[in-house]
Amino acid sequence: MEQSIHNSNDGSHTVFSSKFGAHYHSVYGAIEESIHVFISAGIFFKYNKGSKDISIFEMGFGTGLNAYLSIIESQKLDITIDYHSIESDPVVSDIYNKLNYPEVLNQDDPSLFTNLHTSPWENQQKITPHFNLTKYKGDIQAHKFGKQFDIIFFDAFAPSCQAHLWQKELHQKLFDILKPNGILVTYCTQGAFKRLLKSMGYKLDILNGPAKKREMVRAIKSK
Repeated sequence: MEQSIHNSNDGSHTVFSSKFGAHYHSVYGAIEESIHVFISAGIFFKYNKGSKDISIFEMGFGTGLNAYLSIIESQKLDITIDYHSIESDPVVSDIYNKLNYPEVLNQDDPSLFTNLHTSPWENQQKITPHFNLTKYKGDIQAHKFGKQFDIIFFDAFAPSCQAHLWQKELHQKLFDILKPNGILVTYCTQGAFKRLLKSMGYKLDILNGPAKKREMVRAIKSK
């Protein structure tokens, strides 16, 4: 099987892709990493700046963990999130039906997580009163965007696995779909990637990373 479930150090699951030779989330703590990089440095950062209606684009829907955590956060903060994500290689039902995120996060209704995966592609779905989801199945380099976003969750596999997703051509496209003062958050702090972001006009916040990772990046579009 190309995808297999593994336990991470915080008790939550990560998934290993034999196709890409990489885990979808950190083996040192899948939920911990996602909360740190995407929720705290992304959603909570914009919320503290006064945003109550937030649009997000996620590069790589993957396990659905980042979207699921975003739903939970939208309910806690009483904000509205319009969430868009693209995925070229969806996690199969035999895998996502076994992921333990609702259990680890003490959520009463596990069907909310499943709904993220079973909702149809290419159509906006109202998952909760606080959260709209639009998923696209395909290649981001061929995808045509119809709107701009407040936040980009850049959660592709590492440059060593998917080098083409860390090049200027794609990141110029992503820069263009960010609103002024929009942010891109990612776990990757590779020197060449940070230099690329700076050359495009981003202001970089180099933040403390999640477990076993020294740093992460929040890139702010200042023009």
